[in-house]
Amino acid sequence: MLVRRRQFLQSAAALGASLALPAVAAPIAASARKESRFELIPADFKVALDPASPVQTGVWSFNDRFPGPLLRFRRGDRASITVRNQLPQETAIHWHGLRVPNGMDGVPGVTQEPIPVGGRFEYRFDLPDSGTYWYHPHQASFEQVPRGLYGALIVEEDKPPRVDRDEVWVLSDIKLDERRQQVEDFGRILDIANDGRRGNQLLVNGLVAGPERKIAVRSGERLRLRLINAASARFFKLSIEGHAASIVAWDGQGLELPQTAPADGIVLGPGMRVDLILDCMEKPGGRFEIRESARPRSPAIVLGVIAYTAQPALRAKPLATPILVPPNVLPEPDLAKASDHYIMFQGGMRGAPTIGMVDGKPSRIQDIMARQGLAWTMNYNAQHEHALMHEPLLTLSRGEHVILHMVNETDFVHPMHLHGHFFRVVGINGVANPAREWRDTVIMAPRQSIDVAFIADNPGEWMYHCHILDHAAGGMMGTIVVE
Repeated sequence: MLVRRRQFLQSAAALGASLALPAVAAPIAASARKESRFELIPADFKVALDPASPVQTGVWSFNDRFPGPLLRFRRGDRASITVRNQLPQETAIHWHGLRVPNGMDGVPGVTQEPIPVGGRFEYRFDLPDSGTYWYHPHQASFEQVPRGLYGALIVEEDKPPRVDRDEVWVLSDIKLDERRQQVEDFGRILDIANDGRRGNQLLVNGLVAGPERKIAVRSGERLRLRLINAASARFFKLSIEGHAASIVAWDGQGLELPQTAPADGIVLGPGMRVDLILDCMEKPGGRFEIRESARPRSPAIVLGVIAYTAQPALRAKPLATPILVPPNVLPEPDLAKASDHYIMFQGGMRGAPTIGMVDGKPSRIQDIMARQGLAWTMNYNAQHEHALMHEPLLTLSRGEHVILHMVNETDFVHPMHLHGHFFRVVGINGVANPAREWRDTVIMAPRQSIDVAFIADNPGEWMYHCHILDHAAGGMMGTIVVE
């Protein structure tokens, strides 16, 4: 297996050098591509989470920014991002949701060697898809992400919907002690085998959530609000007081028709993104809460407010222009000729199977939890670390049409994320899903089955894992090979 992985790293690097793209990406002439260069420096940093407090909290950050700097591109740009590692441990950066060449995907031990302490790595790739994305480490992500290493990445459309204001909110949490410093209890088996490690302080763009987090609007304006869940385990259920929001994109992919946001809130799992458009037609001076209510037996938490300025209304009626986000050109799977594949999830504190496979060897799950900090299996196999993975979950032929049947046999919720591809959600519990939206991350409720369809058009070895990062560290990860 190690020989095969080295060969994969070599071929992936060759793909990265050629900047290969999926064959069906919307064509953009090479001469029209603009190269956008960025440098990211992950390192220790101290930040005031509450601007009203003098307390500085130690985090890890990119470029002394928390969250990391917002990276903006135009569709068709060529990204060149150099990462210089000033952390006390190795790292590698993943571009969540982007269809990049395999060698640029940022998964240590699978697509690249980790970036050593003091080392550097240049990520170079083209951007065929517009949308809302983000970046974060895939090395010890259960620790590096909650320490603060995450940031937004926006790829602008050629013809975006007309709005007056485009706001990005990166939602996360942090676990603090009584001194307002991070609790460094990463990787506890109690978190791995349950709901994951959650912070006790919610954050909006790196600041404590609350009514002080304002989106200032003028009456009559049209607002686009991009929401990114960068938390390592927390789900957000979001609602906006007094406003009818339209969902125009999930995971960066524009919808064919806008969806009216549910009255009881939009559920955003770890790793997921949603784009909203709302017409702000209330009176000048008004304030309307943006609330989080994921825990049904707990009161809603105010994340921030939409605060109307005192200026006269910009317009008396909402804009008449469409609010559709132009869809990306993605390869459309043909269900009639698709091959069927199955992945089942087992484990957790309340239902671990007796016997599973760990790094290719049979083991009692109870022994696994005691010895190695593993608690989850996929098809009864647990992968301990990226570099120790043995056989892939699936091996697909390039261009193969695929229906992936996922079955959650656990008592826990899992946001399942596939690298390098988008998929259509075509069925839920055996019933066809009429929305068939494109996603790269889908929430699986306990004991639920979900069917997704895609074309395996991006060659390489791609991570497939739960985006509750403690679950991934605890065995709920594997790879899908496209060859």
